[in-house]
Amino acid sequence: MSKNKYSVLLPTYNERDNLPLIVWLLVKYFEESGHQFEIIVIDDGSPDGTLEVAKQLEKIYGKEKIVLRPRAKKLGLGTAYIHGIKHATGNFVFIMDADLSHHPKFIPEFIKKQQEGNYDVVSGTRYRGNGGVYGWDLKRKVISRGANLLTQILLRPGASDLTGSFRLYRKDVLEKLVQSCVSKGYVFQMEMIVRARQLGYTIGEVPISFVDRVYGESKLGGSEIIGFAKGLLYLFATT
Repeated sequence: MSKNKYSVLLPTYNERDNLPLIVWLLVKYFEESGHQFEIIVIDDGSPDGTLEVAKQLEKIYGKEKIVLRPRAKKLGLGTAYIHGIKHATGNFVFIMDADLSHHPKFIPEFIKKQQEGNYDVVSGTRYRGNGGVYGWDLKRKVISRGANLLTQILLRPGASDLTGSFRLYRKDVLEKLVQSCVSKGYVFQMEMIVRARQLGYTIGEVPISFVDRVYGESKLGGSEIIGFAKGLLYLFATT
């Protein structure tokens, strides 16, 4: 087995119901595959008690496996990653959602893909192979597909799923990409891939099943869609 260590960055906000499940699954699949790992929970002042749940998980699994790095309030995804990277001891970093949209069963496939091609980035894709989306209504599927198609036409990113957020990065590559990105919200994930291509990093893909969040409310709304459109135009003009 390789000597690589994998740090999982889990930004959370109101995920008290989902966090125990995602952590249990992460521990299960990492331990079954024999890879070294740590789970870094970055809670942004969740009012629902997510941090208290995380502290209980830390007691169960130990401080080497569960690393708590909370912040006082919601400060955005990009800064959450920057905050998490500072505390990551792995040489590879996974980013994924804590709401069970991304199943940890795919983690061994990400690692295998990275090792096969020695990739700098491995991105989960809903739009290739046996990848797919479950639990979305037709409207949201159309919005997602349309946004992805428009992005492919305008930016030619060299990856099939730009707005997904289940990815594996070399730690030093993620550090450079986060520092080079200026977007916020859903556009941030898209810019990460576009900048990766721009900087000459290699990108592999793994088909994944995306399942709509189990507990809690989806954070996609009209303001996010408008923000996506503005961000896409910005990237088109600057890349």
